[in-house]
Amino acid sequence: MYQSPRRLCSALLLRDAPGLRISSLAPGPRRPLAPPVLRPRPASPRLQAAASGAGRSRPGTVSSMGNGTSRLYSALTKTLNSSAAAQHPEYLVSADAEHLEPIDPKELLEECRAVLHTRPPRYQRDFVDLRRDCRSSHPPIRVMQWNILAQALGEGKDNFVQCPVEALKWEERKCLILEEILAYQPDILCLQEVDHYFDTFQPLLSRLGYQGTFFPKPWSPCLDVEHNNGPDGCALFFLQSRFKLISSTNIRLTAMNLKTNQVAIAQTLECRESGRQFCVAVTHLKARTGWERFRSAQGCDLLQNLQDITQEAKIPLIVCGDFNAEPTEEVYKHFASSSLNLNSAYKLLSPDGQSEPPYTTWKIRTSGECRHTLDYIWYSRHALSVTSALDLLTEEQIGPNRLPSFHYPSDHLSLVCDFSFNEGPDELL
Repeated sequence: MYQSPRRLCSALLLRDAPGLRISSLAPGPRRPLAPPVLRPRPASPRLQAAASGAGRSRPGTVSSMGNGTSRLYSALTKTLNSSAAAQHPEYLVSADAEHLEPIDPKELLEECRAVLHTRPPRYQRDFVDLRRDCRSSHPPIRVMQWNILAQALGEGKDNFVQCPVEALKWEERKCLILEEILAYQPDILCLQEVDHYFDTFQPLLSRLGYQGTFFPKPWSPCLDVEHNNGPDGCALFFLQSRFKLISSTNIRLTAMNLKTNQVAIAQTLECRESGRQFCVAVTHLKARTGWERFRSAQGCDLLQNLQDITQEAKIPLIVCGDFNAEPTEEVYKHFASSSLNLNSAYKLLSPDGQSEPPYTTWKIRTSGECRHTLDYIWYSRHALSVTSALDLLTEEQIGPNRLPSFHYPSDHLSLVCDFSFNEGPDELL
């Protein structure tokens, strides 16, 4: 059975929402998605209003990942149980490899908007220009870090008491997640709490030119939820048109000589334009108050693994993650003082360049309101520079009911940075 890229795209978006009809593509009340604005770094303590300008543009299409359909079919059937596969046969495609054409990102965005036409519009977020005098001869590398909220946890365990149940329905929430990704067009995408990898993100993002890796938690709490979609875990995607995979390592983190339920993925990539190599890692550390020492041990284990992978920091490094730790915790201090010479990218948005944002997650549960800074993008300061960073949503934009909401699909904000290699001779590999 061959399905065209458009038919496959529609099937993936509609498999959870049989009542929706993509073909109409009615725009509804949602406003057009404007490109993010790149604005200069503010000199005042408060970030000023956005300056005029355009965000980074991309070609309308990107090259296909090139995997055969049989591989996609095999991955899907191995991950989904037989009942799930029988219930949703429309995304189990068994065509010849040459028929696997790429999806136009604009077309996928159009389909997402059609599903979301009754929802409020996305809020505009702007990039803050952090460039110094240095100019790179190659395009920047855009990295996106995001805990997207596992669907099973959002509906079954997290108790977002101010969030309407309708706002958490997967058939629309997945389109909000995809819309956010398509809006910023990252070269590298680092995700946590992914429990719809094989039926949504891998098949769609692969058609957009991404190569993906998924590493689930050994004992995912999603499995405790009735009608779950399997375990959640970390996922790492990169554009094959820009990077070549050199090596990949799945890491099950240890703490106090015990294997834990938390994981990481670390991959060494080579830039096709420049030939420069770097390592990117994604992780999600243990949550909740009282587990500070445990998180600290997990962070030390991850740092030791990254020491080995980067050959004692000879290979530049970017680490993305939901650390579940405020900057006051030991695990944060371990990363800030590591021999890997790491800096936290989002500190650069502060007036002095030394303070983390006031929040990266903001939610209301039965236990009360929680506003914390838990998510970070770390980078090798000797080899990489941050040229811009995506500003956070304001308190007014987030609204009194906090996250998630009809406006925003997760309880964590996405972080997006543009990186360039430092051009000094000492930093060359």
